[in-house]
Amino acid sequence: MSLFAPGWPGISPRWTSSAKQGVGTALETTSRVWFTLSHGVLNEVYYPRLDQACVRDLGLIVTDGDTFFSEERRHATSTVSWLAPGVPGFVVTNRCHAGRYRIVKEVLSDPQRDVVLQRTTFRSCAGADAPALQLYLLLAPHLANAGWGNTAWVGDYKGVPMLFAERNGLALALGCAPSLKRGSAGFVGVSDGWQDLNANKTLTRTYERAENGNVALTGQIDLDTGGECLIALGFGITPEEAGFRVRASLLDGFDRARTEFVKSWSAWQRKLALPRNDGGSRRPLVAVSAAVIRTHEEKRLPGGIIASLSIPWGNTKGDNDLGGYHLVWPRDLVETAGALLAIGAHEDARRVLDYLRITQNPDGSWPQNMWLDGRPYWHGVQLDETAFPVLLVDLLRRGGHLDAEGVREYWPMIKAAAAFVVQHGPCSEQDRWEEDAGLSPFTVAVEVSALLIAADIADTVGESSIATYLRDTADAWNEAVDTATYATGTDLAARLGVDGYYVRIAPAEVADGASPLAGFVPIKNRAWSQPDVPAVELISPDALALVRFGLRAPDDPRVRNTVRVIDALLRVDLPSGSGWRRYNGDGYGEREDGQAFDGAGVGRVWPLLTGERAHYELAAGRVTDAERLLEALEACAGEGGLLPEQVWESADVPDRELFRGRPSGSAMPLVWAHAEHLKLVRSLRDGRVFDRPEATWRRYVEKATIAKYACWRFNHKIRSVPTSRDLRIEALAQFVLHWTNDAWRTTHNEPSRDTGLGVHVVDFATGAAPACTAIDFTFQWSAPPRWEGTNFRVLLDGRPTV
Repeated sequence: MSLFAPGWPGISPRWTSSAKQGVGTALETTSRVWFTLSHGVLNEVYYPRLDQACVRDLGLIVTDGDTFFSEERRHATSTVSWLAPGVPGFVVTNRCHAGRYRIVKEVLSDPQRDVVLQRTTFRSCAGADAPALQLYLLLAPHLANAGWGNTAWVGDYKGVPMLFAERNGLALALGCAPSLKRGSAGFVGVSDGWQDLNANKTLTRTYERAENGNVALTGQIDLDTGGECLIALGFGITPEEAGFRVRASLLDGFDRARTEFVKSWSAWQRKLALPRNDGGSRRPLVAVSAAVIRTHEEKRLPGGIIASLSIPWGNTKGDNDLGGYHLVWPRDLVETAGALLAIGAHEDARRVLDYLRITQNPDGSWPQNMWLDGRPYWHGVQLDETAFPVLLVDLLRRGGHLDAEGVREYWPMIKAAAAFVVQHGPCSEQDRWEEDAGLSPFTVAVEVSALLIAADIADTVGESSIATYLRDTADAWNEAVDTATYATGTDLAARLGVDGYYVRIAPAEVADGASPLAGFVPIKNRAWSQPDVPAVELISPDALALVRFGLRAPDDPRVRNTVRVIDALLRVDLPSGSGWRRYNGDGYGEREDGQAFDGAGVGRVWPLLTGERAHYELAAGRVTDAERLLEALEACAGEGGLLPEQVWESADVPDRELFRGRPSGSAMPLVWAHAEHLKLVRSLRDGRVFDRPEATWRRYVEKATIAKYACWRFNHKIRSVPTSRDLRIEALAQFVLHWTNDAWRTTHNEPSRDTGLGVHVVDFATGAAPACTAIDFTFQWSAPPRWEGTNFRVLLDGRPTV
């Protein structure tokens, strides 16, 4: 064995396929390791937190020492099954394409320590006269979320041969029982074991150490004892700690770990109130969705649930994409907590609420997305993500899992969130797809729901003036959805035979004081040569949120018109049923030819949108249609029952593993999709939408409440107000409003009042004003004293506010 491997630093590192066959972890907090499976092998393994991937993959290579070379993830057909219903440990069977061998693995994490265990049975299917086969492990360490900068070596712990790697204060050890026969460390693409085995069908060169690069470890498994072995991949702060854990797991054995693993998960599943179908039996995917969600919760920071144990198109991503989807999105987190409540896991949902309270920013918002410890990753502002936690409080309260005293405990969080929303809404810096600024029906639906819920809670804690302001604002924004995002008289409306429809998003600012519907929306993730799209031509299923969150009845003519337009532009018929794209012109997905998304592409079908559409059909009373869509959603699952972010809707591209109606190269599993699945099953069981807020439905559908005010603010400058509404001028600092209603022949000064939420207002009673009167105004700011320097105008003419 040579001491140092040549070829430093190796080729550029990449992650691996996001098409997971399984994801798993032990429920015990003593085990801080999470594993994933794809193409029949272990790939990303996470330690000591869910947002830190430490391994690219761990697979097996089979040779005959002379002419035959087979890598199980490329040259074998893989099937996966769960250890037991709802228990995320897996049996993987890999059968050689050439019929030379079969490998059966049982994979789980040790409940008592930070170790992934893989009990492996290798069987040669070659004839008696064929050369004996050799079996090798190939491990690619990517410690602390990086492929560069890893150091790997061959060593031992207390005399037990092991393979080691370390980087940035983390270490791993790989051991086997019976012990590995020999091992080698090398640089990927140059001196790693794969290169040697592929070229020579046996290890002809072994190296003890590969320093500070993209490294791989290779070990030969001893088949002389019958082809059965236990492989242990352990982690620690030091190599010795990792080695200690590996040896402990090997000594305890697989059966003990398997018994504890299955017992804990089965007990958790039994506590759930998993929805059943009309025949009284559970849908098979229900327990899978529950386990997937629970698997994605962090143990050291309870309540933190990441979006996915995957990196979309990971085999094309390197160290420059550190986050992947193993981050927390507050929107996804609340959607997921709602699913936990739907299956009776209210204690788990309460942990999520506590996590949100801890990670709330001082200004009342939450980061666009964040590492599990609360550090922001991206830095955009999405107002639905600040509003959603308020909806979670309401869902817990309505379910009887949060009493009056408990709600009071969360009031500071709720008040701060509501304040941030009223200070910055209704227009959001980004919509829920993290791309465009403006007024989005989805975002406004969540905002309005949160403001009404916060108002109800404000009343219960004795803050009635704040409650009144929140309701007034919610009412004004509820009407703004129609005036600013419902397009009429367009070419698209005429072509589809409707009088109008809700657009995906209306820009916050347009030139010359025109209507937001006259503006343009930039489409991200497309070639730069393609122009922006007129707002009136951009359609999304997001408008269905107006029904989902109780702002509109499902049979509202505007909603029905919009559904017709959505189906004409976005529905795709797949072998399993209907699916929908996010919006027309979407560029987030593989390219036309199936190449991985690289910043530009074509948006594909999102299964979670099928779930959202099914909720709309249920709300409209079309239960059979909703059930059919549930079946279509479940049919999108990959092997192992995992639901993807997107499915491929074009012609098959076998070379890229893309098949019509099957998962694409995007994230799989997507926790949000599993959450939508569970809520839909619960909604169908109950015969109503499970997570619809009652406050909005009562106020806007049952009572048809009309807004008292039309609100002018700097991020939503309305041009006119009907005389049936009063005019409210709002700003985020104390001011004196200097105004006139006679073209500045006479002027008036009106000091603002503080709402208690960081918004200062001046109200005008417009009912007595003559038609076509214009209010001209400007601001004299109080601290520091200064004039705004620009005049503004609002017409009081009975026309709709825009």
